[in-house]
Amino acid sequence: MQKRKLGRSGIEVAPIAFGGNVFGWTANESTSFQLLDGFTGAGFDLIDTADVYSRWVRGNKGGESETIIGKWLKQRNNRHRVTIATKVGKEMAPDKKGLSAKYIRRAIEDSLNRLQTDYIDLYQSHDDDPDTPMEETMETFTALIKEGKVRAIGASNFNAKRLAASLEVSKKHGYARYETIQPPYNLYDRSFEKELEPLCLENEIGVISYYALASGFLSGKYRSEDDLSKSPRGQGIKKYLNDRGFKILKALDEVAAQYHSTPASVAVAWIISRPAITAPIASATNMDQLKILTGSVELSLDKGAIELLDKANA
Repeated sequence: MQKRKLGRSGIEVAPIAFGGNVFGWTANESTSFQLLDGFTGAGFDLIDTADVYSRWVRGNKGGESETIIGKWLKQRNNRHRVTIATKVGKEMAPDKKGLSAKYIRRAIEDSLNRLQTDYIDLYQSHDDDPDTPMEETMETFTALIKEGKVRAIGASNFNAKRLAASLEVSKKHGYARYETIQPPYNLYDRSFEKELEPLCLENEIGVISYYALASGFLSGKYRSEDDLSKSPRGQGIKKYLNDRGFKILKALDEVAAQYHSTPASVAVAWIISRPAITAPIASATNMDQLKILTGSVELSLDKGAIELLDKANA
């Protein structure tokens, strides 16, 4: 499997990231271990999580996903074979949020403890923090790299203007720069292409996109409002049930039939084929779903298939 570079960091990964947001939410510890074993067993190595996952679940406080991954890493003794990406910045508590030097220092120690490791491969700003000077944030990240606690840094949910500003700050002060960006990107939501994609291509920034399946809509499982009860995430899919969404599903069905595949595999394969993409993030909660996702790497969509999909979401 041909690997792709995380920006200019020197880190290379297989072209799909497993989304750890499901760990401690829709996948319990045992299922999570099975999924991680299956994912890495198929030759993939990038696992994406965040300190805040899955704080939104009743009874959770955040850190559940990192904790499960940490237990798995310790039991499998395979830390050197996987690339761990986690994030900092979203609110864990009223006094635990943002990208200040003090909070980043506090948060990384918590993440390292939960992950049971002494370094994080890719440490990402989960959200932009306009209340903290960018110089303070980038200086702190640079120090963590020098200390060996972080190999590379990335950003999530930054717009093009702020990402460009961060690159200027890093260049001016000699700080480490964001080597990756995490934007939402899929066949339905293509706003990434307008400003962020050219910036990433120009500056060799790796793109680890999320919502690859539009919260599951592009899997084809949700085709009417009656289907929304099939998943805890169902209500978030209602916005896709419109003429444009149905046209995309029809095109996915056609291409999937042509390749003897599934709509989900085709949707992920389309993202992988995009010029700026390093690895789309996709989640699974059972082994059948995981097989569909990992199978997308084997699909090499031809020009006609890509044109059909592009035309459907025009």
